[in-house]
Order: sequence, then C-alpha cells, then structure tokens
Amino acid sequence: MVSEVDALYAETRAETGLSSMSPAVRAALGKVERHRLVPAAQAALAYRNHPLPIGSGQTISQPYIVALSTDLLQPQPQHVVLDVGTGSGYQAAVLAEIVKQVYSIEIVETLGKTAAARLTELGYRNIEVKIGDGYRGWPEKAPFDGIVVTAAAPRVLPALVEQLKPGGRMVIPVGGGDIQYLKLVIKRADGGYDERNVLPVRFVPLVPGK
Repeated sequence: MVSEVDALYAETRAETGLSSMSPAVRAALGKVERHRLVPAAQAALAYRNHPLPIGSGQTISQPYIVALSTDLLQPQPQHVVLDVGTGSGYQAAVLAEIVKQVYSIEIVETLGKTAAARLTELGYRNIEVKIGDGYRGWPEKAPFDGIVVTAAAPRVLPALVEQLKPGGRMVIPVGGGDIQYLKLVIKRADGGYDERNVLPVRFVPLVPGK
C-alpha cells in the first residue's frame, strides 16, 4: 500500500506540490490497522489503494487521499485537529498518530458509534467522536490548528473557516456530481482565507443536519 501511495505522490507532485509523503504521515500510515476499521467483508481489501464501502451509502477513502489530506494540513505534535465525517474512523486514526488531539464529527449515528468503539479498541485515547452536523463544526472545541473534511461540500463552509486559528489549514473537497476539487484553505490573520485547488476528486456528499 505505501509503495502505491508513494507512486501517486510522484505522479501528482505538479498539482499537489508534494513529491513524497512526510516522515510523520508515512509512519502513521504504517501504524494504523486499516483492516480493523472496515466492515469484516472488506477486511481482505483494506490495504489496497482504493475506496471501500462501509455502509449507509458511505465509503472509506483510499489511503493516498488520506495521506495527502493529512500532509496538506502540515500536522504537528501539539496540534488540535477537527475531522468532519468520521466514517470508518481511518482519517481520525491517521491524524491521531501525529497530533495531540482529534475531534471527529459524524452525522450517521450507526457509523459514528461503530467508529468510536473500534478506535477505543485500537487504543486511541486522543480521539473524541460526536454525532452531529459537520456543516456546523464543533465550536465548543475550537479554535483548531487544522480541519479535514472527508465528504464533498457545496462550498467552503464559513462555520469551519471561523473555527480555524489564524494560519490554520483546512482540506476540504468542494463541488457536486462529477466536478469536485480537493481544496487547501489557509486562514489569514484578518479572518479571511486563501484557497487553492489541489486535485480533482470524487467524494460522497457531506450530509447537512436538519
């Protein structure tokens, strides 16, 4: 799996600006037991570099996208990060191998509870999962050093930008249907933000609360 991810980093370096995985992300990918964060029927496929269904119409992202999203955040050991769209818990686990604390939101209750239980079984004590609306973020735990969104939003979400620290980074897929881009958003000191398209992607849509 890691060699496949390395190859994709090399192939996409012109778009992403990253020619290889950072040592921290490489180590995290090597530590996280991906096969324990997918349904049993998918366990044999867990280390292939492609998305897998996890139920409720949702998927676990391919390892390359998880690695790239994590790298774009430039995570540090002292950071506190928000993960929007817990899904299987894989992105949260990769982040938790690097940063101080991960807060993760999942709107589908069954997925959120299953992921929380599996992450606890795997020994992660620096991940807190809540069932809630990712569009609103988690203001009680803000501000965040980084935010990663694992489902496609129709636009850069103002509530999430608001919850970033100045200089904080957010990776978010934006768009609908066949036209989506993984965006890197960096919050400025004046409260505004700069953004750039990184790669065309295809994610399931981010489900808003009611």
